[in-house]
Amino acid sequence: MARPTGLIATKGIELLTWGTPNGHKASILLEELKEAYGLEYTYQGINISQNIQKEPWFTAINPNGRIPAIVDHDNNDLAVFEGNAILGYLARRYDTKNLFSFPVDSDDYTRAESWIGFQHGGVGPMQGQANHFVRFTKEKIPYAIQRYVGETERLYGILDTRLADRDYVVGPGRGKYSIADIALVGWVNGLPFTSISHDQFPNVKAWLLRLWDRPAVQRGFHVPSAPFLDARQGLNDEQAARVAEDKKIVDAAKEQYGYKYQSP
Repeated sequence: MARPTGLIATKGIELLTWGTPNGHKASILLEELKEAYGLEYTYQGINISQNIQKEPWFTAINPNGRIPAIVDHDNNDLAVFEGNAILGYLARRYDTKNLFSFPVDSDDYTRAESWIGFQHGGVGPMQGQANHFVRFTKEKIPYAIQRYVGETERLYGILDTRLADRDYVVGPGRGKYSIADIALVGWVNGLPFTSISHDQFPNVKAWLLRLWDRPAVQRGFHVPSAPFLDARQGLNDEQAARVAEDKKIVDAAKEQYGYKYQSP
């Protein structure tokens, strides 16, 4: 894959992304819209380990230097950044039948916004910090590990309760698949890397596998390349061994600080 140096499309949606939970929000919805409406899009893989997202051409699109970002060449080259802003924009402009969203004057539109906010302000930041302190810091800091893993568990307990008698997060009856689910699915898929098993939250696990059954979700998870984890298959041997070692560190940190799970 050649290193991106600028935009390459002149029409349609152009997605700048990488294989992260936030990146997958945009690619999954774009795949759903492509399947349902024939909406075409172009994507470029922005390798964040190479800091492509910090280059001037990219920060002209997203001043924050983060993926994902889109440019809508059919709407005066409008640039939209932040994954959940992208979900909202694409749903309002291109999901004309509300197949993956709700009418803006409906109560479920507001409920979806609430759960998308739950992901944006809770699950994403807390799970992201859990990943960082469990997996990537050279020195292991017990307080930070138990703090962020514990808060991630608390949030997943809330989601598990929400899904106890529902198939999807928002919508009448047992719910309707929507951008509220898409906002969460990438983060939920990667949960085991924090040392927290999907099995701890059975309703969340069933929901995750339900989403993985959708062909557009499968395709979206493969943009721009294959995901680190397919929840249908579970961790590979190398990943499982690493997670087992990380869990020992997490359990020791929890014991040191007297952590007890509770939710909410």
